[in-house]
Amino acid sequence: MAEEIIVAGWMDYEPSDRDPMLRHLVEVGQRTREEEPGCLDYAMAADPSDERRIRVFERWVSQQSLDEHFTTAHIKDFRAATSGLTRVGVSLKIFSVAASRSMR
Repeated sequence: MAEEIIVAGWMDYEPSDRDPMLRHLVEVGQRTREEEPGCLDYAMAADPSDERRIRVFERWVSQQSLDEHFTTAHIKDFRAATSGLTRVGVSLKIFSVAASRSMR
């Protein structure tokens, strides 16, 4: 069985570009969750203490599912729609999950 993959971190945008980017992320997130069975979770959120920062959390059934995500039509559309927005920083990491358990 393949190890689950988690993508986590943050992206910073010019303050005037953060909210437009978030709107695009809401749309691409919805399509990703609906159309990609390998996506277990896809969430982006504005950091309330930093007007530039978007927090990122994604969970995938496998690295292959994540790789396939980047080839979808909705990601190509997302990239075209956001090409004019200015990202000024990024820190994203991919984690391979060997095991997990419920907290309760």
